[in-house]
Amino acid sequence: MPLLKKTPKEEEEDGDPFAANPESRYRRRATLERLVGLAPFGRARRTPTKDGDGDRARRRSEDFGLLRRLPGWRKAGEENLNERPKRSSLLRLALGPRGHRASLGDRNAMGDGDGNGDTERDGEERHEGRGKGREPLSVLEILELIQRRELVVADEQIIALEAECVASARAVPAGGRQVRDVALLYEALLAQLWAVVGEAVPAACPYPPLRAVVRVLEQEEAADTRHPPGTPGRPRALRRRWQEAVGRAAGERLAQVAPAAGLGARLAALAARMVGDLGTVRCHVAPAYPPEYGAFGVYARGYHRALAQQLAALAQRPLSVPDLYLLLDWHSNTYPREVLGHPEVGALLQAQALGPLLPPESQRGLESSCIAAVKAKVEVAVAQELQLSEDAWADEASSQDLHEGLATRVTALLRAHVDRAPQITPEFGMEMAQSLLGVLVAFLHSFQRKVERFLEAPGEATPPDGATGRAIGLVNCCPPFRAFTERLAQFGHPESEELQRQAHAALDKVTRLCNHILTQHLFEDLKPYFNKLMKRKWLTSSDAFDTIVMLITSFSQKLRPLRPEPYQVLVSEVHRRVLIEYVRPLLQVRLVCTSAKMRTRVAARLGDEARQLRELFNRLDSASPWLDSVVPRLRELLVLEDTAALQMEVGVLVRDFPDVRRKHVAAVLDVRGLRSHAARQEILAVVQDLEQSEAEPELPRQRAFFSELPVAREVRCLPFQLPRLARLSRLRLRRQHPQPRL
Repeated sequence: MPLLKKTPKEEEEDGDPFAANPESRYRRRATLERLVGLAPFGRARRTPTKDGDGDRARRRSEDFGLLRRLPGWRKAGEENLNERPKRSSLLRLALGPRGHRASLGDRNAMGDGDGNGDTERDGEERHEGRGKGREPLSVLEILELIQRRELVVADEQIIALEAECVASARAVPAGGRQVRDVALLYEALLAQLWAVVGEAVPAACPYPPLRAVVRVLEQEEAADTRHPPGTPGRPRALRRRWQEAVGRAAGERLAQVAPAAGLGARLAALAARMVGDLGTVRCHVAPAYPPEYGAFGVYARGYHRALAQQLAALAQRPLSVPDLYLLLDWHSNTYPREVLGHPEVGALLQAQALGPLLPPESQRGLESSCIAAVKAKVEVAVAQELQLSEDAWADEASSQDLHEGLATRVTALLRAHVDRAPQITPEFGMEMAQSLLGVLVAFLHSFQRKVERFLEAPGEATPPDGATGRAIGLVNCCPPFRAFTERLAQFGHPESEELQRQAHAALDKVTRLCNHILTQHLFEDLKPYFNKLMKRKWLTSSDAFDTIVMLITSFSQKLRPLRPEPYQVLVSEVHRRVLIEYVRPLLQVRLVCTSAKMRTRVAARLGDEARQLRELFNRLDSASPWLDSVVPRLRELLVLEDTAALQMEVGVLVRDFPDVRRKHVAAVLDVRGLRSHAARQEILAVVQDLEQSEAEPELPRQRAFFSELPVAREVRCLPFQLPRLARLSRLRLRRQHPQPRL
């Protein structure tokens, strides 16, 4: 048959093995490296070589007829033999688009007519059939085995081809093309192996192809041990790469979880997918592997790392405060409880010691972001609450409710975060409490300044009694703030002590200012009656003292709206100030006892009124019972006769009231009418010795008593009565300045 003259178009496409008619007399030849695009197609013809022993050598990829066995080419050729398909690589032709994994059903369709062409048994039968002819498989035939999922047989052929490459490289160093063929075959083999690994879990049932994966891994490990160190491409360490493939498959499974409506739903879906897949691994996948593979642990670690990547990606997004709380709580509590503690897989997962999903620095970063967001949000909220409350202070009808509601609202804003943060981790709760304590201290300073401005400069239209109700409402805010400060400080942050001190200082200032407003009118009313005490008329009439008791009792009725804590503070302060004002005229020496009978009368009156004051403040639930002993101690200094007894009584007085001084005792001795200089010095020496032996006491204000009772000068008792001395002084002045005669 004469040769047909080729057209120019045919000459142009002569190097393309896919462009010619299969019936053409010109045989197209191609290698795998050309088919996959590693080199341009050429027209050179190569004659197959034979081994030295006379056996047929391994056929190369030049037999174009093998391509017709591939499903894609066979279908295209049968449909249109006259049409030339587009040039394509063998891997794209066999595998489809790059990166695409055919489904299990598609691969079954690629098999023999019985639909089960990819089983291990079929592969072994084909291998035995081919082995009878002692004909090694070509590269394309090995690739066809890979596509048919005859992975064990294909791996044996690749190992044999690799051995030929090694032998030829030693004899004639020109096996570059075969080395690349081996590399590409391994790439195709691994793609199918990992595809099987990825399909096993979604199948949710026993998956026989996994046995082929295990046998390939075992064959490759045996090949790794046979090749000497330094062999190119060895060791391949397919078991390690299998573990990496498991992790990639887990990542793909979790990435397929569709984003739900919110973060909580997304996390719940990820957890459900992980638990479900690991349940499938436990029941169906792990039994396909030998025990030494530790398959469940490999899958568990792969899913754990994949979930950690999902969580890290979620943490990088801008999140609101509720989402930050949700993510932190899910990481620290929900995941260990609902995934690691799941009834079906929890025991196996806990045995793997997977650890936290996020590294410590990432978790601390999330916690810091949450704390900063909460602090900024709460600062704005509490400032708004304070401003709204201040605007309503001038309204007498609603001021008290607003004052008390201010503390409730502000502490509620803080309590929501104080209760939530420790449920995540104790360390996070401590940091959150410290941050909120700083916010509360700043708020209390602002609250203190606003209270000072409001109470010290009330409006002109404010009625006289309006300040009392406002002061009660404001001071009622202090107990909730103080209790919440104590709660925040109990978390134990090292820097909380100083903030706690600042908070208490601000609250103490508010309390003192409100107490001053509440007691100002009371002591203005009591002042005239205190001035009538310790005089001669006081010995014969109790009207002044009775009025004092009546005014205090009436004042206590106005304190009913007070909370227990500010009420006790106020009553204790009133108790202290009443006794100070009661003792003040005694130390001013308004009355000097000129006889023992007079001392007895004064002592009796002091004892009776001290008893009435003690009973009064007991009824008012005063928290300062230590004040009840001050008047009886001073009374004893008036009735005792023995100097030694007086010295002992002075020592007891100094012990109970460390701020008493020599001048105070001297004033009481003046009221007693003690004239003996020696006796006075012996008694006063007790106070002087105690003052020198101990440092100056630093008593809190609520414990101070005598330090607020100054004595102008030490009065010396003279051997005659003061009225007589006054008459003598006036007579002397008249003699020095005689009256002018009219």
